[in-house]
Amino acid sequence: MQHRREIAIAATIVALGIVVAFVAPAFFTLANLRDVFMADVPVLVAALGMTLIILTAQIDISIGSQFAICGVAAGLVAKSGLSLPVVILAVLLIGAALGAINGALVAWIRIPSIVVTLATMVALRDALRWVTEGAWVQDLPRNFQWFGLTLGAFEVVTVGIAAGLFAGASWALRNAAMARTIYAVGSNEGAARLMGIDAAFVTFCVFTVAGALTGFAATLNSARFNQIPSNTGLGMELKVIAAVVVGGASIRGGRGTVVGTLFGVILLGAIGPALTFVGVSAYWEKAIQGAIILTAVAAEAWPARIRKSGGRLGHSPA
Repeated sequence: MQHRREIAIAATIVALGIVVAFVAPAFFTLANLRDVFMADVPVLVAALGMTLIILTAQIDISIGSQFAICGVAAGLVAKSGLSLPVVILAVLLIGAALGAINGALVAWIRIPSIVVTLATMVALRDALRWVTEGAWVQDLPRNFQWFGLTLGAFEVVTVGIAAGLFAGASWALRNAAMARTIYAVGSNEGAARLMGIDAAFVTFCVFTVAGALTGFAATLNSARFNQIPSNTGLGMELKVIAAVVVGGASIRGGRGTVVGTLFGVILLGAIGPALTFVGVSAYWEKAIQGAIILTAVAAEAWPARIRKSGGRLGHSPA
């Protein structure tokens, strides 16, 4: 079945909802669901970019550090007195530049993406800590918090923007010519080159786009509060990667959908609050996210090993 992973995770979400409804029905109050949903909107926006990266058989574990820098930058640029559109554009460019650095090192210097983004994850986080000295960005202007709207209007606008990005990404991955090159590079980079596809440029582009989306996600997140922590985004890379992988994207590249990513974000976003409501320590959230990644990768690898062994895996020869 073409969409069996999406169907499986949708069923898992329903099952989790049924269990939580019986154990902790207070989880489904309107106020709590709204808080959970709004907290997951920036994760979804960043996960759309991560989906593109994983489709090309790459990975970016520096996304949390990029998110932190862009969030702080959004607050500082807003405090400088610039208009909101200029603030958003500036942060998009900063995010795109951070992604482009990773993309250039991976695409043209040919350093493995796990190595590049591990290095930039640490370097960017420590650089931000050094520049800010751990201080939070405070005294944000009124036209930045909630984008100068009421809380309700801001939530509607934020959801509308996220829905638009999701719909656009979903349409593009099904219909745009660029999407076919992304899937081709992820499926077989060598074959893609023989087809005339500039695999390096495609890789550079997806990292750059993902960086811009991370910057926009950080802006949406920062506008929800009246101050911005300098350590925001800690652990975000694990949540985003887990959402994309559990949503059906192959860690080897070439397969995945943004619908699956959406389901992954919903599942991962519900786990932490659900643990709190059922009386389990929230510290288990990261462990569960790691286990989900491991399970999803193992579920993908096991059938491939069986096919490779001709169905004899685990059986001794007669």
